[in-house]
Amino acid sequence: MTSSLAVRLDSDGDVLLAGPAVRALAADGPVDLLVSPAGEQAAGLLPGVRRTHVFSAPWSGYRPPPLDRAALARLATDLSARRYDRGVILVSHHQSPLPAALVLRAAGVGFLAADCEDYPGSLLDLRHRRAPARHEVEAALDLVRALGAPLPEGDDARLAVREPLPDVTDLVPDRPFVVVHPGAAVPARAPTADHAAAIVAALVADGLRVVVTGASAEGALAAQVAGGHGISVAGRTSYARLAAVLRAARAVVVGNTGPAHLAAAVGTPVVSLFSPVVPVELWRPWRVRSVVLGDQTAACAGTRARRCPVVGHPCLSGVTPGFVVEAVHSVIRRSGR
Repeated sequence: MTSSLAVRLDSDGDVLLAGPAVRALAADGPVDLLVSPAGEQAAGLLPGVRRTHVFSAPWSGYRPPPLDRAALARLATDLSARRYDRGVILVSHHQSPLPAALVLRAAGVGFLAADCEDYPGSLLDLRHRRAPARHEVEAALDLVRALGAPLPEGDDARLAVREPLPDVTDLVPDRPFVVVHPGAAVPARAPTADHAAAIVAALVADGLRVVVTGASAEGALAAQVAGGHGISVAGRTSYARLAAVLRAARAVVVGNTGPAHLAAAVGTPVVSLFSPVVPVELWRPWRVRSVVLGDQTAACAGTRARRCPVVGHPCLSGVTPGFVVEAVHSVIRRSGR
């Protein structure tokens, strides 16, 4: 059996998208996962993960921390003690795996593999070339397949979470409802608060019950968006409880952010308000009933902007609440929920 260390030093949504590749590696032996604090919650829900290491990498994330030399030394010591046979560094198309490869090489991790456009020197044993326009899930699977670790027969490569999920009957209505998740760690990828509030009002006016979700820091946003129409549960859910709330919903309305992928992982249809600051073909909801809304040709397309560079956030604000209501009914109807 081959012991593997998979690396994904990004957010919870990115870690969820790595799930099928992790399962492919786990079919070949035990798999541990190295993640950032922003990905730790999702790592705890991924099937196939034996152990999780957490490290705040100064080369990754929305607000990268300064280098903590003591933390880096502790990580290298811990990884060295595990004696991994191989390391698989998962990155997005615009990222370099080489800082992580240097750490893993110094820690004595065995054979190292990654998608890499930069010259890797002696840091990588397998320098894989990512095919153009591959979804994040597909790109990760391509890499592990090149290592000789395909998904086992019968695995359909969908996103998944560990079971069972918690009981959330104390949080949600006892009748069918939809979820609106208005926030995002990257502001450019979320609708404005007023726009999200108008969407909630339109859904309720159309006869749908609405639950508004969000992190603890998004309580004020969720309350504003819910208004007098929806029910806010922001700050009341762990990541596992959020997954359970999303599973119980008939559909989820969300920007291109982590909860869109969490909804896909529990099989709930997604209406994706997708800001084109990142390519939709790489990040759209994976293998779940979905409708993608938003102007993918807007001026911000492909910029990876963190805050909308165009006045009025037109790529999303041009999506009327009525269009969202129609899309919600469409995915509910097509999914049979």
